[in-house]
Amino acid sequence: MPFASGFASESHLSFHGPLSTERADRLAAELAARNPVTVVDYGCGWGELLLRILDVARGTRGVGIDVRGPDIARGRDNAANRGLADRVDFIEGSATDHSGAADVVINCGAYQAFGAVPEALTALRRLVNPGGVLLFGADYWERTPSEQQLAHMWPGTTVDECFHLPDLVDVAIAAGFRPLRIQTATRDELEEFESGYAAGAEEWLLANRDHPEAEQVRTRLDDHRSIWLRGLRDVWGFAYLTLGVPGS
Repeated sequence: MPFASGFASESHLSFHGPLSTERADRLAAELAARNPVTVVDYGCGWGELLLRILDVARGTRGVGIDVRGPDIARGRDNAANRGLADRVDFIEGSATDHSGAADVVINCGAYQAFGAVPEALTALRRLVNPGGVLLFGADYWERTPSEQQLAHMWPGTTVDECFHLPDLVDVAIAAGFRPLRIQTATRDELEEFESGYAAGAEEWLLANRDHPEAEQVRTRLDDHRSIWLRGLRDVWGFAYLTLGVPGS
């Protein structure tokens, strides 16, 4: 059930992922420099990166797709406030139900909409127009986790659930892409994301310690923090791959 705290409402985050403003602006400028006619973001959240691309690429139209209604509503509001509402459509629904090809395709932290990483990259390859690019964001192992670290991650996590970075790039190449740029989130970006993800609920808990939902919110926060600090930290990373496809 939804918590009164708005747990994980991401209100303290600019991006729904470990992405700094500086990196986002660089990525937006690089993608806009390709003069795309169309940009589609599958799993867009509230579409902040998509909107930044449209801010720079004046002749470009965008589409953002996500299953979370509140994120889609936030994206529409942000687009209207920035004068971009006539150039972007935000669609609430699954990526597979609303897929279409574009010059620039974005899929960051949402490959699960298309299956596991290999299946997702194969599906996404078909959605990139000739000569276009995919910005693919996915988690990877910075180093192989120990059994103790795996035990502190999400229930049932195994070492096979992530690739190491070289293997992740190899999977992208096998799907028909060429790697134009390989980037990884910094520790600062990861910490900003993990802290910001829970910050709203932590502030709510401080102000509402006797609320009927307080204990349940506290448990979720403590579990989330334990996964991050005892399981993922220094083991898990996040990569941003800019992947090109041949022209026609």
